[in-house]
Formats: sequence, C-alpha cells, structure tokens
Amino acid sequence: MLTKISQKLPELSAAEKRVAECVLAQTKWFVHAAVANIAKEARVSQPTVIRFCRSMGYSGLPEFKLNLSASIGHEGMPYVHEELNSTDSMQDVLNKVIANTAATVLGSRKSLNASELDTAVRMMATARRIEFYGAGNSGIVAMDAQHKLFRFGLSTVAYTDSHVQLMAAAVLSPQDVLVVISHSGSSRDLLDAIKIAKGNGARIIGLTRASSPVAQACDCVISVVTPEDSEKYTPMISRLLQLMVIDMLTIGLALHLGENVSEMLAKTKAGVKLKFLQIKKP
Repeated sequence: MLTKISQKLPELSAAEKRVAECVLAQTKWFVHAAVANIAKEARVSQPTVIRFCRSMGYSGLPEFKLNLSASIGHEGMPYVHEELNSTDSMQDVLNKVIANTAATVLGSRKSLNASELDTAVRMMATARRIEFYGAGNSGIVAMDAQHKLFRFGLSTVAYTDSHVQLMAAAVLSPQDVLVVISHSGSSRDLLDAIKIAKGNGARIIGLTRASSPVAQACDCVISVVTPEDSEKYTPMISRLLQLMVIDMLTIGLALHLGENVSEMLAKTKAGVKLKFLQIKKP
C-alpha cells in the first residue's frame, strides 16, 4: 500500500500530497492519529485528509487506516483504534465501531498462536470434564462455550459466580480441564479458583492477556489482546475476540473428535425436533 501511495503522488493535489507524505514518513503514527492531528501535522484541513483517502480509492479515513494497518501488519502494527467522542454522529459511531472491530480481529492473527490453540484442543479432547469460568462479559463467553461443547456429548459446565467457581474448583481432578476467560487477567477471584484447581491437579487453559497474572498461572495461554481501555469502559471488542477464539476451539475439537461429533449433533437436533412436535400437538 505504501508503494501505491508513492506511485500516486504525482496525481495528487499539493495539499493531498502533504497528507501522502505524512503517511509515508510516519506510517505507524498515522494509523493511530485522529483526523484533527493528521490535518495539523500535514498542514491541511480535515476535509483534505478525507479527500486524500478517497483519492486513494477508500470511502474515508477509517477504511484507509484499516487497509494501511493490514498492509504493514507484518512489521508490527496489530490494530487500528479510533476513539469515539461526544461530538460523533451515529455515522461516525458506525464507521469507527466497524473499523475498530475489523482491524482488531485482523490484528489478532499476530497475537494468536496456532500451537497454543492446538494444545488447548488436545487438552480438552482428553478431559473427563471441561469447566469454563468467567465474570461479566467474559461470563457470557463462558456460557457460550458450554452451550457449544455440551452438544458434542462432552461433560461441560460454565460458572459465572465467584463463590460457585471456588466450590467447583475444589472438586476438580487431574483428569479435568478448567478454561478461564478474563479480559483483564487480574481478577483475584479467578486467581483463587485457579490456585484451588491446580492444587487438585486440574489443567488450566487461559483466554486472557499474555503477560497477566491469570496467564502466568495457566498451563496453556491463548493470548487475546485488544486496545480497549477497560479501566474506564466495559470492554466490547475483547468479548468478540473471546467468542472468536471459542469458535476456533470448538471447530478444532470437532475436527479432532471426528465422526462422534456428527452423531452427537444429530441426536441433539433430533431431541429439539421431538420437543417441538410435542408442543405442536393439540
């Protein structure tokens, strides 16, 4: 993409050329910068920044940044993040939320490790019982995971209450796997549950930040990284990344288990169909 911008320079107006030069000179900064800061740095108006993006074939700054980030992703830029503010219109909200989410999902390819995902799948495939622990948004993800996996005929449950988590962890065994889901990776309640579960020999998988206290206590860590400020706001994109990882684990587990999964899914569908027919009877 940087090559494309360089080749396009002679065709741009003088003002748009300054924006292009700003992109080429400070690529990583440009990806993060707000339109007002870009305009100031390039000594142009904010509409000129937008016109430059459209001259390059994009609908606006969010789409331009998304593609710029993807083009330099291999050089260390994991995501685009444009902050929302009180002056944004709903169109701005639409554009920024989609751009932030799409860019973070694409950027997750750098933080996610296929070998760790494979390790997690193998641990779950050989477990007597799989338990999912999470709180808040992560608790919703834990319930989604349990909803997906119980249809495979696996013994699995999700707990979102900290007291129940502690009690459940106390009766886990070396044949069991605990999957802990945490955006911050610093929940004292979850750390206590992990300590109890490990004391009983259970294996621990963590969906969390790689360097967090929760991650350090796990046997297998699937790194989920987002640019969200969880100190001020309830995380949104992290929930989507967690759900995406659960989908990866679900598909990986289905492939690992093979035909047994197809048989179990057929049984669960048949059960739902039978219940529906019973309700329909007069």
